[in-house]
Amino acid sequence: MYGSIDGFFRYFDSVHRRAMRDVAALPPEADGWTPEGGEGENAWSINQIVGHIAGSRLYFASAYRDEGWISPSAPDVSSREHWLPAVQASGEELHRLLDGTPDEWLDRRIEMIDTDGSLSGWRVLAMMVEHDIHHRSQLDTYAGLNGWPVPDIFGRAAEQIGALQDEQRDKHAR
Repeated sequence: MYGSIDGFFRYFDSVHRRAMRDVAALPPEADGWTPEGGEGENAWSINQIVGHIAGSRLYFASAYRDEGWISPSAPDVSSREHWLPAVQASGEELHRLLDGTPDEWLDRRIEMIDTDGSLSGWRVLAMMVEHDIHHRSQLDTYAGLNGWPVPDIFGRAAEQIGALQDEQRDKHAR
């Protein structure tokens, strides 16, 4: 749970930086790449996924502002050179829409779009971040399957951490 909109933005901004990093790591051959099979989201091109990340942030912002679960017009992600500007613009627009909103909105109830009931405002924002991470992971999975670079999530590989385990066990032995 977020205690303030500023606290939310401290977390979101770190997730946004990783999204920018991972989209930037996609090579030119990722432009237009589409999985061989699937339907719906399972058949989206990398371009569509990047556009979906950018647009969905504003969809959740609309709900959080109690303006309905309204999707914005899709950003132009028709080619790789548009990807980073679209993701960056969505982060900036999210800030514009939510900066200065009352912290009390985090506890305000938001009616669901497709089911009975409501969610707290903080949960709507958490859903947005989880959604962002989900689709970033989809991009990273496609990159890995294609042999393209996949950035380490926190700048460290599992192998690097594994190499430090004996030292940590010795240091913290009880």
